[in-house]
Amino acid sequence: MFGYIYVNEQELKLKEYTAYRSFYCGLCRNLHQRYGRVAQMMLNYDLTFLAILLTGLYELDTEDTKRRCLPHPVRKHRSVQNEAVSYAADMTVLLSYQKMADNWKDEHNPGGWAAAALLRKDYERLKEQYPRQSSAIEENIRLLAEAEKNRSKDIDYVSGLTGRFLAEIFVWKDDIWQESLREMGFFLGKFVYLMDALEDLPKDRKKNNYNLFTDCGDVWSETEEPKYREMLTGMLAEAARSFERLPILEHAGILRNVLYSGVWSRYVLVRDASRKHTGGILGDYYEKSI
Repeated sequence: MFGYIYVNEQELKLKEYTAYRSFYCGLCRNLHQRYGRVAQMMLNYDLTFLAILLTGLYELDTEDTKRRCLPHPVRKHRSVQNEAVSYAADMTVLLSYQKMADNWKDEHNPGGWAAAALLRKDYERLKEQYPRQSSAIEENIRLLAEAEKNRSKDIDYVSGLTGRFLAEIFVWKDDIWQESLREMGFFLGKFVYLMDALEDLPKDRKKNNYNLFTDCGDVWSETEEPKYREMLTGMLAEAARSFERLPILEHAGILRNVLYSGVWSRYVLVRDASRKHTGGILGDYYEKSI
């Protein structure tokens, strides 16, 4: 359920792309140094977006250095650290632990159980540090598991469960910005869940796994796709509306790239891969939307 809140690299200026990668590398380094290799493997673009968002909103002092690392040993590259990057790392561990534990309950995956076991002490500490966020994650993942077990077809309710816990993750501080951040996280969470369901649809149908869209026919057909695209557009419009209420200047270009273009570039990759899988006709929505 990660990787959908991403930039459109082709539309970024070189300076913006370098800044974006510095946050991604910074989050990677933070996870490794504070939580180890297992947590580092949970690195994702969605929480990178959150680190950039909070950095821009709160105008944080940021350490910007050049370093080598194991994945990139040849050349030094920029890596930033600040309080928002650390918070994003904490949320990565909280969320990843719960997802791995939930997957163990559903699929009895030994790898997921082992990874969760290695993060358990950190998770228990973070639960005490962030009771609001951890409670929201636990409760809504539990409700999500129930909904999936009952094979719920209520798109708004099921996707809203992911929205609820991402809403609380987006709220870092109890201040005047919390409601805009909460609304933004809620609608992005709904978008992420539905994108994940759409991408997994061919696999889930083959394995008879739960999926909101199992009984919806060919969701990527020329007649059906506009319906789902409109639904996703509405969610992103609400997220963008909440974002525009925030007084963000630093990294605003990167954040708008994600909200207005990057998420749709990911949508097109999912759509075209699914159409190829099912033998459908490739469309040109992405070209018309930018």
